[in-house]
Amino acid sequence: MPVLKLSQGLLESLNSRGKDKEDFFDSTTKGLMVQVRASGRKTYYFRERGEDGKTIQLKIADADAIRLNVVRELIKQRRAAQAKAALATFANPMAEALVAPPSEPAASSPLLATFVREAYLPFIRTYKRSYSCDVSLLNNHVLPFFGDKQLHELTKSDLVDFINTRRATHKPGTINRVIILMRYIYNLALKWETPGVDKNRVSGTPLLEENNKKERFLTSEEVDRLVYCVKISRNPMLKYIVPGLILTGARKQELLKSRWVDFDFDTKIWRIPMSKSGKARHVPISDSLELLLNSIPKTCEWVFANPKTLKPFTSFFYSWDTARCQAGLDDVRVHDLRHSFASFLVNNGRSLYEVQRILGHTQIKTTQRYAHLDQSSLLSAVNEITRAAPNILGEGSRPQHLPDITKAQVVRASKASREPTRKACPHELEIIARAEALRAGIAF
Repeated sequence: MPVLKLSQGLLESLNSRGKDKEDFFDSTTKGLMVQVRASGRKTYYFRERGEDGKTIQLKIADADAIRLNVVRELIKQRRAAQAKAALATFANPMAEALVAPPSEPAASSPLLATFVREAYLPFIRTYKRSYSCDVSLLNNHVLPFFGDKQLHELTKSDLVDFINTRRATHKPGTINRVIILMRYIYNLALKWETPGVDKNRVSGTPLLEENNKKERFLTSEEVDRLVYCVKISRNPMLKYIVPGLILTGARKQELLKSRWVDFDFDTKIWRIPMSKSGKARHVPISDSLELLLNSIPKTCEWVFANPKTLKPFTSFFYSWDTARCQAGLDDVRVHDLRHSFASFLVNNGRSLYEVQRILGHTQIKTTQRYAHLDQSSLLSAVNEITRAAPNILGEGSRPQHLPDITKAQVVRASKASREPTRKACPHELEIIARAEALRAGIAF
């Protein structure tokens, strides 16, 4: 069996050598090996000596489901745990006598890494659009921390340790996505009646407060500056892409992947075949959008195609970044154009229901985040009170059922005039004169 230093490139280059299988050992991690079969399938194994002195071989995972550095980290953590247990036994040699007899062993459940590799990943690969994101979260977070644990062994303290460790290096949003992912994995394990899994071990774990939602809305003056800068851009399609995003409120990929056949100018409807929710949605075509579309040269089936490849843009960040910096809008993101679209609609009197339908939101609370009202709209709203009650600061009108109280006021005034008046001192006269001057607007 050859001994080689494994790398991702080596694993991808290993081919069948005419044998049913061949083992390769990792020179950097003792006991780690990869088994390459004639079919090309590669599997990680780990060899170590058991308590009885015999060599045992543990299957870890397929090479296409877990990365090499993650496997090395798992083995490192396993050896650290074994060393810690051996040290505890050495410090207290009578520990075995003091420990209570073990209770009935719990039903065995598969390792979390095994369940993910053999059940979870094959299942979500058939339908989940965020499959690659799940694989990244599993390789970078879930498997290094919990991959060597059986499903029934996971505890709340394990989750707390994970959260505390990751909070120092990652944002709350990343940690929350990992918790949600593990919660879904356990729900599937319960649904599939996996042996040893009696409850969702992640259920009840609270999510961290993110507070990272950015709200940036363009003003009309900022839109004018941005439009000027995109028109002088070296990217000839940027002058169509940016106005298209502002006029439709569409997501970037929805616009970039639009085809001419998706636009029905007779009914003025743009059909988006696949939205973020996984369903088709429809966006009305405004008069301005129709003028914009008519000005775009039709070179292929894609509306906003890359002129060099005649395919949708994979990225136009550099031309966008240049244009926004020239416009003095360094903090504006492409998605903020969608925010601004909703803001313009709401500030001009459109209802949240209309904005929700156009943006394709399934929940109204999502629309409420976009439906930002600027200060001028709020001032106009509170001024409606004065228009509705114009006499709020006037004298008012006497109700007919009340007696005339002006005579009583005259009697009180005449009574006050008969009372002896106190002679004002010079200081009081000065204060009164100053107050009258200020009231009249005269400098004193």
